[in-house]
Amino acid sequence: MAQTGRGNYILSITIIGIFFFLFGFVTWLNGVLIPYLKIACELTNFQALFVAFAFYISYTVMALPSSWVLKKTGFKKGMTVGLWVMALGTLLFVPAALLRTYSVFLIGLFVLGTGLALLQTASNPYITIIGPRETAARRISIMGICNKLAGAIAPLILVYYILNDGDAFIQNLKNLDDAARILALNGLAKRVIVPYLIMTAILFILGLFIRYAPLPEIEAETETEADNLYAATKTSIFQFPHLILGVLTLFFYVGVEVIAGDTIIRYGLSIGVPLSSAKYFTSLVLIAMIIGYVSGILLIPRLISQKTALAFCGILGIIFTVLAVSIPVNLQASLPFLDLMSLQKVQLVLPYSVLFIALLGFANALVWPAIWPLAIHDLGKFIKTGSALLIMGIAGGAILPLIWGYLSDVWSSQQAYWLAVPSYLFIIYYAYSGHKIRAWK
Repeated sequence: MAQTGRGNYILSITIIGIFFFLFGFVTWLNGVLIPYLKIACELTNFQALFVAFAFYISYTVMALPSSWVLKKTGFKKGMTVGLWVMALGTLLFVPAALLRTYSVFLIGLFVLGTGLALLQTASNPYITIIGPRETAARRISIMGICNKLAGAIAPLILVYYILNDGDAFIQNLKNLDDAARILALNGLAKRVIVPYLIMTAILFILGLFIRYAPLPEIEAETETEADNLYAATKTSIFQFPHLILGVLTLFFYVGVEVIAGDTIIRYGLSIGVPLSSAKYFTSLVLIAMIIGYVSGILLIPRLISQKTALAFCGILGIIFTVLAVSIPVNLQASLPFLDLMSLQKVQLVLPYSVLFIALLGFANALVWPAIWPLAIHDLGKFIKTGSALLIMGIAGGAILPLIWGYLSDVWSSQQAYWLAVPSYLFIIYYAYSGHKIRAWK
């Protein structure tokens, strides 16, 4: 804050808020892409979850290279590069759709995730260190609202263009011969071309905007404390136990966050919910997360600390998971919901089991903003590398949903959610103990 005037501070928050909106819009399209590509490319649950794998594994592969790029370019130019790499990823959806080739879709998702890895590596520490540390969770919560608001809207927009007639399309496929079936699936695949071309143009223009925007640069000297003797004595990033444990915590957190948001539509379909209702389920998860983020802004640090919020989220996650896997799938309610594309009220078929998966969004909301300030505290000159390692933790979103997909094929989609329980237990451990550790024993 001392480095920037109030005007520059507000401008910086606004620009990074736009980035987080963009993160959410692109990321939470996967919840629709998974059932869409499962139909268009005729996949199993396990195969369809490679959508999440290809997208999130790019964070692990590219996080450290992203740190190297940021050291060469600084935060601002690095953000521009990230946006243009994302534009290349969305552009790859055009040949993927024309060929109806799943592997090309996955390559596009990997490239898209690569650009996001660079943006995340730059923007998360930026928003954390641009203001006072004790209010970092509040700032990240504001960013989270931008992220999840986009995430709630994006699936509704994409599903309107590619799966608006989903139930009728699936039923019609059953009555087609092989040749007609292929033609129908080819037509379905091509529906993504226009929306992804629009995203390509927007990402490219945003890259130009950020290149010339008056976004203040934060160099290593402003990220560290001159008297940070703890960091000064370290020679390796792996000598910070609270950081390494923070990476593992983010791994489990992102895993359960993606499981909740990206599998809920597939889960609803597997227990007999019509696509006309299931297509809205990812938005319910994101709405629950927005409510959680608003709670964080109001409560942190005024009434509860970042550590307390983190522990509370882990406990809630376990409670909601146990309820989701224990309640019979035939117990359900009807919920009114506003379709933003048609501006019409619809009645959702909502099993209570699905409702508790959606409520995991509320439980997950404050985990990310609470972990970051705890994990990068006292890193000193290692802050950019530490940020890259934390971004690598996003690989949980690649691996855990894939395990969920395998378990759902072997057992059932409902019982596969038991996978979330040990993840939330590790989050609770980090909140109570892991973040305090400053030396390996």
